[in-house]
This record gives sequence, structure tokens and C-alpha cells, in this order.
Amino acid sequence: MSTDQTVLQRVIFPEHGDPQALPLFLDPETWSWAYIPDDEQDQLAKIRGVFTEGHNKLATRLTNKTGLSWLRGRRGIELPSFKTVSFASYFNAFPASYWNAWTNLDGVRLRVRTNGPGRILVFRSNARGVIQRIDSAEVTGETTTEFELSFASFLDGGWLWFDLVAGDAPFELVQADWLAPEGAAPRVHGTATVSITTLNRGDYCTTLLREIGEDKTVLASLDRVLVVDQGSEKIRENAGYAAAEQSLEGKLRLIEQANLGGSGGFSRGMLETSRAGESDYIVLLDDDVEIEPESLLRALTFANFCVEPTIVGGHMFDMYDKAKLHAYAEGIHWSPFMWGPFTPGRHDFGESNLRQTAWLHRRFDVDYNGWWMSLIPVSVINEIGASLPVFIKWDDAEYSLRAREHGVATVSLPGAAVWHVSWVDKDDSHDWQAFFHARNRLVAALLHSPEPRGGRLSRSNLAGDVKNLLTMDYYTVAMRHEAIRNVLEGPEQLHTDMRDRLARVRAMAEGFTEAKVIRDTTQIPHFPAREIMAVTTGRSNPGPHGFAFARWMWSQVFRHAFRAPAAGADSRPQAHLSFQDARWFEVPNYDSVLVSNAEGSGATLHARRPPMFRKLLRDSIRLNRAYRRRWTELSGEYRQALPGITSLERWEQSLFPDQQ
Repeated sequence: MSTDQTVLQRVIFPEHGDPQALPLFLDPETWSWAYIPDDEQDQLAKIRGVFTEGHNKLATRLTNKTGLSWLRGRRGIELPSFKTVSFASYFNAFPASYWNAWTNLDGVRLRVRTNGPGRILVFRSNARGVIQRIDSAEVTGETTTEFELSFASFLDGGWLWFDLVAGDAPFELVQADWLAPEGAAPRVHGTATVSITTLNRGDYCTTLLREIGEDKTVLASLDRVLVVDQGSEKIRENAGYAAAEQSLEGKLRLIEQANLGGSGGFSRGMLETSRAGESDYIVLLDDDVEIEPESLLRALTFANFCVEPTIVGGHMFDMYDKAKLHAYAEGIHWSPFMWGPFTPGRHDFGESNLRQTAWLHRRFDVDYNGWWMSLIPVSVINEIGASLPVFIKWDDAEYSLRAREHGVATVSLPGAAVWHVSWVDKDDSHDWQAFFHARNRLVAALLHSPEPRGGRLSRSNLAGDVKNLLTMDYYTVAMRHEAIRNVLEGPEQLHTDMRDRLARVRAMAEGFTEAKVIRDTTQIPHFPAREIMAVTTGRSNPGPHGFAFARWMWSQVFRHAFRAPAAGADSRPQAHLSFQDARWFEVPNYDSVLVSNAEGSGATLHARRPPMFRKLLRDSIRLNRAYRRRWTELSGEYRQALPGITSLERWEQSLFPDQQ
């Protein structure tokens, strides 16, 4: 294909006609012309009602036994006469500001092939979400229409898209593509290896492999698909494995190794890809995702056109509520050194699509991208090494921070995404993963924090410990303290620690009642109503504030540290609180309480133990002071050791210990 025909982004539709995912691909007719001034709240409420009603009607109208009746395969759609549809949507609008900021292009060419009488309208937006119509064309019969669109005025944000308006007969979109301008060439013509780390998720993983293999355009751009299986339930024994392998046409390579966490699995993929020397990029994918295969092609094409080698990440949607966006732009809040979103939280495209969501039109530059989907140039791996050997948590964030220190940016690219098992119904900050959250955050801060003595990190850690102590979650605090002790041992033990730390952390659960999840509902205590001090109510309690907070805090600390609990409280809980009601300022009011877990599959018993409270509070103060006092020394040790412990050679020793 000549360079003037390079496809940057294909206009696509849901592979299986999923109505739930529809708002990510097109903007229904009833939304298309809605303009909502910020100060007209009554109008906003009214139009939002139209949005919801229109979306529901569209889904009902288009859904039949075989899928969505307007869709014509993967690339086309047929509008009934006098109907309108907009492609101002996540997957089909073109994120012009990102291409303008990071690539060598100064514009894009839109090519639209249609059949029938109708009109094509082209729109742009700016960073504030202001929409302008910039071009249009009246067409009839079988027609190919092209628009040359400049990237001028896309410095801070803005998208491009088009709408279709049918005439007095059905109007068909045969195919549409966003193309590089004539004569424009990418920096490199790179190909990629996909690397998936899996652990006992055979059904998810084989489905993911088949999704990649069934899109032959995407498959042609891939050299290899690696699966690093670290589980006890082998993926090769899964019922879907044979079909997945066949769909990948000989490009699948299965690797089985011990469970070294995500960092061990992804580092194996990095090592193998670097060794093979056939790919310019590696794409890291979680095993429990569904992917829009076009996302792989878009990330690869974008990376090829980037002015410099760049890490290109994808966004994350909810696998079971597919129009809901979870992660769009992620970064580090430097003083407490904590990750978090730069954008509003969970966003529902089914309620507010691109036209109606002003913040989506800004360009967001990120600190890192999660390894649910992340494309990394192999040249970067050869320069800065593989993952930090930290089992799970913070490996993805640390890698992008390290890459940036070597002049390599990370871009989270709109229009490239996966659907991931939602973390809304999870809380891994209170199980065995709490150790890795705490340890790896502290290690990453020692390596990359710009704040003297870690800024407010020690204060943030101490506050977290106090909250967990007041909620009688002593196991979590004990794990966090063990994490600090582990960091104080220095960086050299991180590789060996990967192999047995998980077992040691889980062994710490012995003796902590709150560490055991009661899943058998017949074993969850129930008492006559007169004996229950409190039950789940769902009533809103904003918690104490100001001076009342300080007084409440001191009284609770004194009570939990020195006052004996009620007789029998450790075996006779005084309440059963749902997960959403068990907030840190509610749980401390009881001597013992059952708390449902986030996914609603069980409950844990939290019982007050004053001697344990006093010991752990003293340890928390002492340990947080210890690393803060030694910050300069520890930071120097970890930064000096980083190139060695992340090198491909050091990882090779850990991954193949029998060969040493």
C-alpha cells in the first residue's frame, strides 16, 4: 500500500451487534442535534430524558434475533429514509488533538464510501467541547467522498467526526476510513507481538485469543501472540484453546512458568520479544479482558507515526456494563505519591456521548497507562529493561515513570480500549494484595518521587493505618508493616522475594479473624432483632467534620486502645454492615461487626482487640518514621540498583534459575 493510502483508523461497528456497546460506536439519531448550554439546567434535565429514552428506543428498534438490523457487517450501516446518525462516538470519532500533539502529521483525510441519496456532514470540536460543522457533501448512488482536514487549532484538544443524513430512500455507509494525508509516511513501519499473562482464567483468555485471531486485518500486523501461563489450571487444557489456537494461524506461542505475578509474566514476554528480534513493539494485555481488535491496529499505527518512540496505552471499559468507562487518563499525585485519575470517575457513554461530554474533548497527557493494554517499543525495553520485580501492583506505573526519565512519553489513546472485569465490585486493599499495594508504592516512590523525604507519603500511610485499625482490620495493617520492613531490607532481595512472598503473606492471616471470609451463609450469625445493635440501613452518614472530627478521632483511638470490648463480642457480632455502609467512621462504633465484602460473596468478622491496636499503632508510627528518616539513603540505594534489577540479563536469571 502506498504511503498516501495509509489507514490511521477504520470506522467499525460491534463485532457481534451488542446493543450494550452500541453507544461507543455510533450516536443515535435522538442525540445528534442536542446542544446543552451550561446554565440551562432545566433544559439539561429535559434533554437527558430524551437521551435515555432515545437510546432505549433505538436499542429496541434495532435489536432482532440476528443482531442490530441497521448494521451491515463490521464496516457498514444502512439508514432508513429520512433518518440521521452521528459517528461522534468513542470508537468512530477521530482524536485529532492526540495525533496533532504526538505524531508527524498535520492533518487527516476522511474517505467515506456510500450508496444511495444522502448527505455527509463533517464536524470538529475544540478542547472546550464547542462543536463546529466544517464541511459537507450531497451524494447519491455509489460514491466515494474525501475530505482533507487540517490539524490547525487542535493544540489543547478536539475531535473530528461525521454524520450521515438519509434522503428519500435508504442510505448505506459501505465503509469509512481516516487516512494519512497524501505523501505522509510513518517514522517506522513496525509490527508487534502481543503478550498475555494468565493465571487460571482459561475461559477469559481463550476468548480473548479468538477475538484477536478472527480479525485478519489485525492479525496480519502481529508477528506473534505469546501466552505466559502461570496458573495451576493450564490453559492448554481449556475447552476453547484449540479453536483459539487455530484462529491465530500458527502465531500463538504458549509458555508455562511458575507464578511470578504480573511483573514476572510480562517481563517474560518482554524478554522473549527482545530475544526474537522480529517485532518493533510488544503489546501487554491482561487475561481477563475483551478487546475491540481494532484497538491493537490503532495503537500500532499511532506508535509508528509518533515523532519519537512512545508507549501507547488503551482505555478500560466495564466488561459487564460495556458503555461505562473506568480509566481514561491516569497519573501520580506527587506529594502523597498515589495513583489516580485525571478525569471524572466512571463515565457512562449510554447516558452522555461525545457531543454531550465536554471534558472528553480535552487532550489529557498521562503519567502512565495500566497494563490491561499497553504497547511498548522494544527499543525502550532494550534501553531501560523490563518490569520492576514486584509481583503485582505499581509495575505499570513505575515503568512509565522510568521511561519518562529516559525521554519516552506514555500516551493513553482514545479509540483504543479493552473491556475489563470491573474493579467496582472488588476491594483488594484489604486482602493479601495489601502487602503489594504498600510495598510497591513505597518502592516506586523511593525511585521516582520528586518530594523531599517522600512528601506526604508517610503521613498518608499513617492515616491509612489508623483507619484500618479503627475498623479492626488488623491483618491489613500487619501486612502494610511487613511491607515497610521488606523495603528497609534494600532492593537486592526483590527478585528472590517474588517466588515465596505470596505464601508468606497469606500465612500471616492466621490469628486474624477479619482475614477469613465467611462464604457459607448458614455460618453467618443471625440474632433476634432485639439483640442486634445495628443492621444495614443504607442511611447516609457523612461522618464527622472539623472540630467534631478531631474530638471523635481522639475518643475512638482511646476507646479502641484502652477500653475492654463487651463480653463475647469476638464471637457474637453486634451488627452486619453491607460493604457500602461499612465506612471507616461507621465500623469503629462497634466492638465487633460483620462486614460484607465488595462482591457480596461473603463477610468478614471484625472484633476489637485493644492490645493488638496498641501494638500496631506503635509499630505504624515507628516504621513510617524509619523510612522517612532514611529517605535519602534508601532512595539512593534503590535508584542505583534499578538498572541492574530491571535488566533483561537479571530477569533471565530469575526466569531460568535452573540454567544458571
